[in-house]
Amino acid sequence: MLIIVLNTVLIVSGIAGFLALLLVIADYFFANYGECKITINGKKELVINGGDSLLTALNQNKIYLPSACGGRGSCGFCKCKVNQGGGPLLPTERPFLTKEEIDQDIRLSCQIKVKEDIFIDIPEAIFNIKNFRAKVIRIKDLTYDIKEIKLELLEPAEIDFKAGQYVQLISPKYGKVKQSVSRAYSISSSPDNKNSIELIIKRVPDGICTTWVHDYLKEEDEVNFTGPFGDFFIRDTKADMIFVAGGSGKAPIKSMIEYMEKRKVNRRMGYFFGARNSKELYYTEYFREFEQKLPSFQYFPVLSQPAEACEWDGRCGYVMPFFDEFIKDPENTEAYLCGSPGMISAVVKNLKEKGIKAENIYYDSFA
Repeated sequence: MLIIVLNTVLIVSGIAGFLALLLVIADYFFANYGECKITINGKKELVINGGDSLLTALNQNKIYLPSACGGRGSCGFCKCKVNQGGGPLLPTERPFLTKEEIDQDIRLSCQIKVKEDIFIDIPEAIFNIKNFRAKVIRIKDLTYDIKEIKLELLEPAEIDFKAGQYVQLISPKYGKVKQSVSRAYSISSSPDNKNSIELIIKRVPDGICTTWVHDYLKEEDEVNFTGPFGDFFIRDTKADMIFVAGGSGKAPIKSMIEYMEKRKVNRRMGYFFGARNSKELYYTEYFREFEQKLPSFQYFPVLSQPAEACEWDGRCGYVMPFFDEFIKDPENTEAYLCGSPGMISAVVKNLKEKGIKAENIYYDSFA
């Protein structure tokens, strides 16, 4: 009896999958939506051929919404308000939207196919985001799986960004990869360097963009990226600052600290960097130098799994138990975090327990 039920379920699932595939094929080959109009903020109009996603249609017209996943529907960054013409809310959108956002008609632009005239609202700042062409002038190994990439801007020749923001690097087709993708990487250099930017890129197993960077990208190659994006930046207050990062999450924190050092900012700053072992540490001496340049700055590298043969005599374990060495006035402390969602969640919980207000905790989370 159980075998019959299982076979029935498999047959029904197979038929449903086959019908879904037919619908996708029919939509791809036979659907002709003709010209569609995208009206932005009630004043700017674009006329496009229907059928592409809203995100793609905007990109093709040099309007770049944030999209850390390159339009795959897995980051939830490409949000905009759709007043009319977006069709029903899709199940693929719901996990990334709060109830308030749903009530306000916020949608994921990568999941909306433009089939008719559509009316949307986006922040005016989006129109300042540009597509850049640049040349690779340095590739440097920081660890066994992290590289520093320095890009010299060609066109436009300058970029304006806030310390902590990111760009979307566009990888071309290469090897067996037949698609171009874009991925988000935080700028690790200071905003004072307007003619070039630096990125810190960690290899992701089977990652399309990181594989290209680590195995194919060479100095003197030309690349394209869009940006700047993001609201992870320094708030202009006098509060103490605690920074927490792991892995390539060091990038935006490096940019922030370089920016403040150039301006001789006199705020108390403590930077906790978590790694598993000494092979994952980098820029250690570089940040030790900031302790001399900025008397109010302290650097706290912490290893969670130091090797027995390692001569490491620093802090061991997780970063959270060491926060008390720095936090003296929780109500007058801001936190800036960058790392994996799991790390961010654990650190946010710990900081709140220590009395730091939720509205004073800022973070850039990446998978």
